[in-house]
Amino acid sequence: MYEGKDRMTELRLRHDGVAWKDVDGEVVALDERAAVYLAANPAGAVLWRSLALGATREELAAELVREFGIDADRAVADTEVFLADLSGRGLLA
Repeated sequence: MYEGKDRMTELRLRHDGVAWKDVDGEVVALDERAAVYLAANPAGAVLWRSLALGATREELAAELVREFGIDADRAVADTEVFLADLSGRGLLA
């Protein structure tokens, strides 16, 4: 899956200026800095909730495998896409 220290680095959502709520298994968020509303589907919501507490890439992918029964390679790929999007939006601490 992941190699090196990246897999052990804990990632977190930026708490300052980000308000979010879990609504029927999905996440609805407001990035107050950018004045942008965001929504995450059920898979994204699993990752979002874990990132709110802090999680490694490996833990995030494992959550997707556990929650949705997908294979590890797909979970890793989906996790990376989600993290890249959050990072590009400046939502990771």
